[in-house]
Amino acid sequence: AGADLSGTLRLHHPKTLHAKIERGNYVLFDRFLQFPKPILAAVNGHAIGAPVTSATLCDAIIASDRASFRTPFARVGLPPEGCSSIYFARLIGEAAATRILGKEGWRPSAAEALDIGLVDAVVPHDALLDEAQKMAEGWVAAQKPRQFRAGATKEELVAANARESAEIANAFLSPAFLMGQYRFLMSKKKTGPAVTFLALRLTRPAWSLLL
Repeated sequence: AGADLSGTLRLHHPKTLHAKIERGNYVLFDRFLQFPKPILAAVNGHAIGAPVTSATLCDAIIASDRASFRTPFARVGLPPEGCSSIYFARLIGEAAATRILGKEGWRPSAAEALDIGLVDAVVPHDALLDEAQKMAEGWVAAQKPRQFRAGATKEELVAANARESAEIANAFLSPAFLMGQYRFLMSKKKTGPAVTFLALRLTRPAWSLLL
């Protein structure tokens, strides 16, 4: 991801890039928010970042007993996305939300995710798709309407997504994020992309005037 982003950063005017990041993040999650039919997320393994936050925008989450959930935004110098800045505390409580979204970067297992209310059901790994199919068929039979969890409304989630998308775009071009990517890529021995981020950080005082 760091290598891909380094190429994107080189190819765009800073103001254009900011708008591109903001729009891309907004559209990704807005697709979930605007979809008119119920959505069931079936998680069969390690969900990291957007796969976690987008799953919470579904009507329910059913997880394999091998699943885990992680949102390492703080670790890479990014703010929460996918409406998680307001939604996680309502879904799982302030304490658990802080542990997952904050510097601790807690990665709950499927059982722990069920305990805190992040997921709605946990089933044996090999039975996941069958159980998800049964749940979905039950929704169809009951003519279940689209419904966000924890009493959230589409309007407040849309507003949160818009605010977070602007914050994400700001963060992607921030000194902290650029240096964080440099250190991360160097730790993975990806010297070329790492040097790109270092150069962007060192020249930021000049190109940031174009934002």
